[in-house]
Amino acid sequence: MAKYQLNINGEDIDVDVDPQMPLLWVLRDEIGLVGTKFGCGIAQCGACTVHVSGQPIRSCITPASMLAGQPIRTIEGLANGTELHPLQQAWIDVDVPQCGYCQAGQIMSAAALLEQNPSPTNDDIDAAMVGNYCRCGAYNRIRKAIHLASENTTTPFYDASTPNIEQIDGDMKGEQA
Repeated sequence: MAKYQLNINGEDIDVDVDPQMPLLWVLRDEIGLVGTKFGCGIAQCGACTVHVSGQPIRSCITPASMLAGQPIRTIEGLANGTELHPLQQAWIDVDVPQCGYCQAGQIMSAAALLEQNPSPTNDDIDAAMVGNYCRCGAYNRIRKAIHLASENTTTPFYDASTPNIEQIDGDMKGEQA
């Protein structure tokens, strides 16, 4: 066992875990954040997608010990308090989920896409979402929700877990505390 400090959704959390323990199990079993799902355990399905330093990663194969000092965002950190992220609202509006199991990973991959490309084409969406599988086949609704989220936002996407976010003249500015 080893002690690490992880920054998860803007909060520093101390964990004492095996250095090889995947982030997925630290999130779920040690911290109690169960929104990130186990799907395959080999980084092929996307159900375990979270963001590390703004980039989507597969938490089922990434040792938590490698992530000390890097900001980690989970599905629980995507909303801004009680205000849903535009993607979360679009998922509801389009009625995307069927069983819902893969949806946290789908939303996290889509959020990473929209942070890089706020107005994606169908081809952009397909390329960004290729590693996320939905056994229910909700791909058309997922694409529709991503387009809806990109159309229904008037401000840039931002990491809601970043401390001291202020809105200045209609622009979102995140300043680290």
